[in-house]
Amino acid sequence: MELIKVGERTYYIKNPTNIGIYKIDDNSVYIIDSGNDKDAGKKILKIIDEQGWSIKGIISTHSNADHIGGNKVIQDRTNCTILAHNIEKNFTENPILEPSFLYGSYPFKEIKNKFLLAKESVVTEIEGNLPEGLEYFSLNGHFFNMIGIKTSDDVYFLADALFSEETINKYHLFYIYNVEEYLNTLEYLKTLDGKLYIPSHCEVTENISSLIEINKNKIYEIMDKIYSICEKEVTFEVILQNIFDEYNLVMNLNQYLLIGSTIKAYLSYLVDSNKLIYEFKDNKMLWKKVN
Repeated sequence: MELIKVGERTYYIKNPTNIGIYKIDDNSVYIIDSGNDKDAGKKILKIIDEQGWSIKGIISTHSNADHIGGNKVIQDRTNCTILAHNIEKNFTENPILEPSFLYGSYPFKEIKNKFLLAKESVVTEIEGNLPEGLEYFSLNGHFFNMIGIKTSDDVYFLADALFSEETINKYHLFYIYNVEEYLNTLEYLKTLDGKLYIPSHCEVTENISSLIEINKNKIYEIMDKIYSICEKEVTFEVILQNIFDEYNLVMNLNQYLLIGSTIKAYLSYLVDSNKLIYEFKDNKMLWKKVN
């Protein structure tokens, strides 16, 4: 982990999940997200300690485990406030909801791994509780009520609203909860006018326009592939297998849950757009494109 200053009050820790830091005074900071587990939380604490700062609060952009994994250890050691918005607050307080939601029922023990299940923490609604110098804005689509954070230095922390070109070229699919809202968020990002943008899983950049297009184009590519697969009546499992085969991806439990849920989000979007229909035959749910 490397601490990098990007504004008078704004820093970030370069990490697989980038961590934001904002100084509210000479000695106190708020951090934005906390990494994927307690080890990440301990490393954040060490870096903050080395600077002689204290953590007054954590802002959770959303409740995915790789963004709230360090919450508990940091809160236990500092008694800091944790802020989250709406449904994300509920999931952050009750992290069993994430693997349960992805699986569709109570998750068996292999699903309850650190990539999908964080530790519980005490969470406060962000509305009305942000310190001066910080603003939050909605970035819906990736998860229920994901937010981004703008600092007084015109630095925008964008959570998982954008994925890097390298990630997209390697994995092709990235998690989406609501395709329509995600596309709306990409359009919204075009309106931002900041000095610097820090997505959670991308390099810091002064310009996100090309990244927006890369993310959007991949979404439409995936939709086209699903639409083609549904030329004939097919089950969800067949669609999922075809997508994995098309992109030479290897199925495992976490990918089955995350990408499976994402494919269902695409199916919802295509049904609501009157491009796909579904029906039940021989006790199977079948998907087919509209002629």
